[in-house]
Amino acid sequence: MRQATHGDTVRVHYRCKLHDGSVFGASFDREPLQFTIGGGQVIPGFEEAVVGMNPGDSKTTELPVEKGFGPHRKNMVAVANKSQFVGRWHLEPIVGQRVQVPQPDGPPLNVTVVEVSESDVTLDANHPLAGEDLTFDINLIDIV
Repeated sequence: MRQATHGDTVRVHYRCKLHDGSVFGASFDREPLQFTIGGGQVIPGFEEAVVGMNPGDSKTTELPVEKGFGPHRKNMVAVANKSQFVGRWHLEPIVGQRVQVPQPDGPPLNVTVVEVSESDVTLDANHPLAGEDLTFDINLIDIV
């Protein structure tokens, strides 16, 4: 049986759990995730975990922060004036809300509203799972 290797396009089902056991995401109730190993489409530790698996194999793997979404970086948290936020994006900010912020050079930046005061809005551009150790249950469906 053929094992998944660098350059292969694979289809997998997965379940992502946080350190406390809560499930953050899963694909078992929809189409499998398809990606090319080494293509940078998924986090590095997830790609590495699939290498060597055969179609039909299942495994559970723990990914430290460095192999997942990286550490939470304080320099990616910024405070904006609430009036500018409301005026520019025509949104009333709500904690937990995800917003795309236009960038002068490049694609929009996805940020999360983490705090709202009378005058300010605190925005976090870190991935929501930055700073988290993750556990993945992975089932390799096939190698395309």
